[in-house]
Amino acid sequence: MSVNPRLYIGNLPPTVTEAELQTLFSRVGAVTGVQLVLDPATQQSRGYAFVTMASPELAAAALRDLHSYSVGGRYITVTEARPPQEPKGLMSEGFGFRPTTPFKPAENQNKSRRRSGRRRGR
Repeated sequence: MSVNPRLYIGNLPPTVTEAELQTLFSRVGAVTGVQLVLDPATQQSRGYAFVTMASPELAAAALRDLHSYSVGGRYITVTEARPPQEPKGLMSEGFGFRPTTPFKPAENQNKSRRRSGRRRGR
């Protein structure tokens, strides 16, 4: 079974840099890319990153050797990165409402209705 060469790295301390991740994963083998995910407002680490190894074999070795490795006082998680999914927009999903029967307008809406019982008054 082949491992995806792109790895998800979680539970990173906020002080970690891309250069530190590059150095750490280079101990296992050739790294082709490091993407540290930053908060757009504060430009601080969101606590996870993606590292792309040169081959699936190197990715499997990094997964085996660096999962639960201590970085900055935290034990990082290393797993296979999943492919990105299409975001689910509310409009495309119809707000989750799925009628069980097709909509049919009520017939004879303008007809007067009879009231049962006696009239009051008089």
